[in-house]
Amino acid sequence: MSFYQFIDRPSPFIAHSDSTLPVFAVTPGDIEQGTLLPAVLDWARKAGFKGESGAVLLIPSVDGGLGGALFGLGANPSEAPFLSGKLPRTLPAGRWHIETSSLTADQLALGYGLGAYRFDRYKTAAGEAPLLSLSADADATDMGRQIAGIYLARDLINMPTNDMGPNALEKAFRALGEHYGATVSAVLGDDLLAQNFPLIHTVGRASAEAPRLLDMRWGRPGRRKVTLVGKGVCFDTGGLDIKPASSMLLMKKDMGGAANVMGLALMIMDAKLAVDLRVLLPVVENSISANAFRPGDIYRSRKGLTVQIDNTDAEGRLILADALAYADEEDVDLIIDMATLTGAARVALGPDLPPFYTDDEELARDLSEASRTVDDPLWRMPLFKGYEKDIATRIADLTNAPSGGMAGSITAALFLKRFVTSARRWVHLDIFGWSPAERPHSPLGGEAQAIRALYHLIRQENL
Repeated sequence: MSFYQFIDRPSPFIAHSDSTLPVFAVTPGDIEQGTLLPAVLDWARKAGFKGESGAVLLIPSVDGGLGGALFGLGANPSEAPFLSGKLPRTLPAGRWHIETSSLTADQLALGYGLGAYRFDRYKTAAGEAPLLSLSADADATDMGRQIAGIYLARDLINMPTNDMGPNALEKAFRALGEHYGATVSAVLGDDLLAQNFPLIHTVGRASAEAPRLLDMRWGRPGRRKVTLVGKGVCFDTGGLDIKPASSMLLMKKDMGGAANVMGLALMIMDAKLAVDLRVLLPVVENSISANAFRPGDIYRSRKGLTVQIDNTDAEGRLILADALAYADEEDVDLIIDMATLTGAARVALGPDLPPFYTDDEELARDLSEASRTVDDPLWRMPLFKGYEKDIATRIADLTNAPSGGMAGSITAALFLKRFVTSARRWVHLDIFGWSPAERPHSPLGGEAQAIRALYHLIRQENL
């Protein structure tokens, strides 16, 4: 079964074929300098087409039918490497190929594939989509697995919680593991207490669906061990410190860390990278009932550190704390955790530039380089020791919600760092997991962030 069949979607691509219509991807300079075929250039000039970024102009054939299309790249194509994502939304149904020398074949393929995504599970079936014939220069298999991983993350985030609660997320996790021959296990409900995952149990115990820790293992023991940890809060009411209605509207996306980790795991397993992979998802719903945890409560974590609950809406770091401590009990080369953790990260860097935190300078350099190489934006933020005092509290080891409301993304990262003390390398990514506006390669809705950069990093380290 291909990755497209696994995610229950048709491929946006077709095999190379001579029976395709051309898309001439051009810059304003191509129009001004007349580098196109005379008939095409004449049509473009008469129609006022100037090669502006994202502009599309259909071209007639000599017999009056559809002969192709012009696609504007703008004056600086390198500034929008995935602009081809606009084509699936603007071209009519049919079979197409792109002709250009301004972008690489992989950029064109990845942009087109990402832009072809639609979440229409709850709508009447859409019409037939245009299909792209890939250039022989494109790495179709690798582009396909990256697209599939991103589609998986987007689908999981976009699903409403009534269809993507803890039970459904576990089912999707097991299906991913089964597809790639991984071993999957789970610890549910009160067994979390018996097996010493008290914070995961605490956050999720008020829900009708039991809290759980999901565990996937793939690869060969003895290889370099990489462990992925993803925050899986399937819905976040805020708990007793309840969110206002407007802040609750997007809280189906609070399992975006788990979704992104699953998308990254798909890429790693499909590429058969030489790693000993483990994936840990603490999965809960932060609900309200008579047994919900309260502000002022103090709980002992798996690691033994006590945590005072100063806000029940700062629950993500609690479940991650137990999962990270568990991951850290093994001999691990790299722990990556991903979480839709703080609004403070969005205030600092906006929705499209996730911060990452690590105290490993080489890892920070390599991840930043991977981010630039594959055009997957990331920005390093500091684990500033001066703010350690803010996560301290008078009668417990840590607070989950420092007072003052400042440096919230940094203090959350410092909190998580307390639970990773043995792994050789650790990086925390505070992602948004959502695209608030349509972009060429990304429709409004659930979004995969940083996983292409992380995949590139892990893949390069395995060459």
